[in-house]
Amino acid sequence: MIELRSPTQIEQMRPAGRFVAEVLTHLSGVVDVGTNLLEIDAMAHDMIRERGAESCYIDYHPSFGASPFGKVICTSVNDAVLHGLPHDYALADGDLLTLDFAVSVDGWVADSALSFVVGTPRAEDLRLIEVTGRALEAGIAAAQAGNRIGDIGHAIGSVAREAGLAINMQFGGHGVGRTMHGDPHIANDGSPGRGFPLKPGLVIAIEPWFLHTTDEIFTDPDGWTLRSTDGSRGAHMEHTIAITEDGPIVLTARD
Repeated sequence: MIELRSPTQIEQMRPAGRFVAEVLTHLSGVVDVGTNLLEIDAMAHDMIRERGAESCYIDYHPSFGASPFGKVICTSVNDAVLHGLPHDYALADGDLLTLDFAVSVDGWVADSALSFVVGTPRAEDLRLIEVTGRALEAGIAAAQAGNRIGDIGHAIGSVAREAGLAINMQFGGHGVGRTMHGDPHIANDGSPGRGFPLKPGLVIAIEPWFLHTTDEIFTDPDGWTLRSTDGSRGAHMEHTIAITEDGPIVLTARD
């Protein structure tokens, strides 16, 4: 069911958005070569406890997950692009890391992700991150009252196609509210003017993700982490936004 939020409810969602942004900003600033993925999860867990927030991940067990996730943040490295389950791995120089984080604050959820290189970057990784960021910006710009879901997907997909990237349609954006994942599904490609009409009060997560040379993925033996079938690296960017009469509000905007 697609739900619309009142202006008051959108204001009530801002603290969750700010907190998610603060956590990702902090973590991306302290993670370095040698940082263990389990350390990242522990730092995020500590910040959740200090804030009195509630993790959306730790007990999360959808049909595609082998078991409850058990951690509070997704840490996807290199050929892992989505749902990276934190494990005992120390980041190496040049690793491409995605952090994906969602929490509930006072009963309202916010969800966001960012990708960055730890240590010495490869030019192709920086380009992939830049293209993914531009695709996110294009999707947000298309999230205007009066447009349709297909306009968001088309905006994202156009950036990817121009860059020569393949587009996977299995996983994408989604509604956000009292729970992390709700209707509607926001595919990372689409036809303009098609799909559910975008109305003031709709709160969604827009999340383009791309791999260097493929759109094919498989599930790691850990039952969660999604990896490219050809070993190519991936980038993933996400923001939670609210559609209003005056344009989209990025609830998870980072300083």
